Amino acid sequence: MIEIVNLSNSNFQFHIKSKSGSTLLESKEYSDKADLETAVFNLNNLQIHRSNFERKTNHQGKFLFNFKDNNGSLIGTSQLYDSEAGMENGIKNLHNRLTEGKEL
Repeated sequence: MIEIVNLSNSNFQFHIKSKSGSTLLESKEYSDKADLETAVFNLNNLQIHRSNFERKTNHQGKFLFNFKDNNGSLIGTSQLYDSEAGMENGIKNLHNRLTEGKEL
């Protein structure tokens, strides 16, 4: 499920939600809603590989990942995780969400 969000600075963002409703990924910001809609549409055609996920640790030792398209451009960023295993589970959940029937 994808939720479109109007941000306070007149920009837009989409969130990819799990089946339980938690946010798996927050997209980068878009100033044009048409660009955001194109990005959401392109998710259905994206061939997802391990290289689409950039694993990171922030300065507080929390884990997160960036999700990138096949050209290496940022699509969005995950929430913060307390453990590397939690982050890997988040990646697995996002991958499953994006590939299950291609119905977002």
